[in-house]
Amino acid sequence: MTAPETAVSLSAISGIRHGFFGRVGGVSTGEFAGLNVSTSVGDDPEHVTVNRSTVADAMGLGPLVILKQTHSNRAHTVSAPFAPGSVDADALVASTPGLALGILTADCTPILFADPEARVIGAAHAGWRGAVDGIIGNTVAAMVALGADPARIVAVYGPTIHGENYEVGAKFEADFLALHPGGAHHFHIPTGGQPHFDLPGFVAEQLLAAGIGNIEQVGFCTYAHPDRYFSHRYATHQGTRTGRQIAVIGLTQV
Repeated sequence: MTAPETAVSLSAISGIRHGFFGRVGGVSTGEFAGLNVSTSVGDDPEHVTVNRSTVADAMGLGPLVILKQTHSNRAHTVSAPFAPGSVDADALVASTPGLALGILTADCTPILFADPEARVIGAAHAGWRGAVDGIIGNTVAAMVALGADPARIVAVYGPTIHGENYEVGAKFEADFLALHPGGAHHFHIPTGGQPHFDLPGFVAEQLLAAGIGNIEQVGFCTYAHPDRYFSHRYATHQGTRTGRQIAVIGLTQV
């Protein structure tokens, strides 16, 4: 396994470990070749177990805490490990050391959060629907309930599909603008093409709207680098299936 991608801002905070893991490494084969950590895509469960253990070992914390993600706006506060997939939500927040909060993606945007003073962390899965419905604001609110201050929070968003490869069509654009009328600037139409959506740009805007000023981006477009990341849209265009990568953050004991 190659080392995960990391953020300068989070790496500078003592007592916090994090990483955006791609698909390179792991024991999965075929369509899921690499470090697939999802049990719901058709991969061999034993391979997924090994891959998850590899990630957990690399983090050097406790077991991975993994949600059942449903593109909701629910943020779940966790203080102890639970069975993977037993909680239905799309963000995790914690102030308990030793928990490795994990978010699975394959084009949607993974976001890791930390308030270095309050020692409160978070991890969110932001697809367009979750972002429109408030997953980012709800994650920040859940962190605030644990003592965090948005002005102190560092937020890092990782590998995700970029606008040049995210063709969505006119209906998507209309549906999005009905929910977020001020978001027209997140769309562009290539000559002779259909509307494309800038998901990471929208995520960054929502982070700013939540009061976070320290924002960093890590990684590249998932669609444009299928050798490096799992991309659901790329796999669909190729007529295959794909796995899921994981972004992780945790507090160490101090």
